[in-house]
Parts: sequence; C-alpha cells; structure tokens
Amino acid sequence: MINMLYIHGFNSSPKSMKAELTKQYFAQNHPQINFYCPQIASSPNAAVKQLEAILAQAPNEQWLLMGSSLGGYFSTYLSEKYQLKAVLINPAVTPFELMQDYLGEQLNPYTQEKYHVEEKHIAELKALEQENISKNNYLVMVQTGDEVLDYQQAVEKYRHCQLVIEQGGDHSFIDYEKALPSIALFFNLPSNLA
Repeated sequence: MINMLYIHGFNSSPKSMKAELTKQYFAQNHPQINFYCPQIASSPNAAVKQLEAILAQAPNEQWLLMGSSLGGYFSTYLSEKYQLKAVLINPAVTPFELMQDYLGEQLNPYTQEKYHVEEKHIAELKALEQENISKNNYLVMVQTGDEVLDYQQAVEKYRHCQLVIEQGGDHSFIDYEKALPSIALFFNLPSNLA
C-alpha cells in the first residue's frame, strides 16, 4: 500500500487550493494511494506528534510526503527522520525567524481557530531544523515571485536536490495543477490509466 501525507502551511488547512487539487489529482490518476491531509495543530511540537502518529499507523507501508510552505519544513524533518521521499512547494527554510512577526493572537482564515504564537513555538521550530539533507529524497518547487518567503533560501538549502525554479508566480504557486504529473513522476507512481 502507498500512503501520501500532505502537510499544509501556516494558517492553512486541508481545504486550501493546493491540498484540494492534490487530493483530486491522485484520486483520479493514482487511486491506489491513501491520501492523508490532516488539519495541523497550531503548535510545532503538537503538529509533529500528530504527523508522526499518522505515519505510525502503517509503519511497514510506503509513505510519500508533500509539504507546502511551513508544511515543507515539517516534511523535511520527517523525511530525514524516516528517510522518505518528499515534494516541497515554496517551502519555509527558516520559519523560526519569520515567526517573530507573528507573535501573539492568530486567526486561521480557513478554520476560524484563534490561537497564540509564543516564543516557545519559535524554539520548537528551531529544534526541528535539519542541517544536512539527503539530496536524493527531495523534489523542491519554487516560484521566484513568492511574496511571503525568499525563494533563494530554498534554492540554497536544497541546491543538491531536484529543483524546479519557475519565474514569477507567488506563494500560492500559480498553475500548481500543471506540476502534479511531475510530482507523480518523481514519486515513481505507476499510472492506473491505460
């Protein structure tokens, strides 16, 4: 059995456009895949425990990771810990630096959940940082017009991995659906289509 764990970004949800498009694409083209996309807990430590609990449900089966933005950061941590293949879309590379700007109350626009970003969450994120990465495990896709994250950080961090750098675009990754066949190819997924 092949399982895919899609990890959404900060203040996002399984209802985000990329998560929905990914779910639809794999349901149509690779129905043999079990697709998981949970609502991620708002604290980093709780999020990691939650994600690891999902992986632990089927420890002897194949897992594939996908992560967008902050989800890309979590995906990198899990990829290194469990040696899993991961596709990262406009990934956050140093979210512990960015979170200084988000301290205090937050409102998730998808779920309407109110929560607080605290200093301890920044420390939790920093503790997840992976200095050395397994270059063969990643496909990293960035758009240079990303208005939220500096795409060059990802290009530098993942320079030895498979990189797709698209000019323009934005943090949502414009025309994302066009990238899905390449993602399936990276994962070596057999198509069920004749």
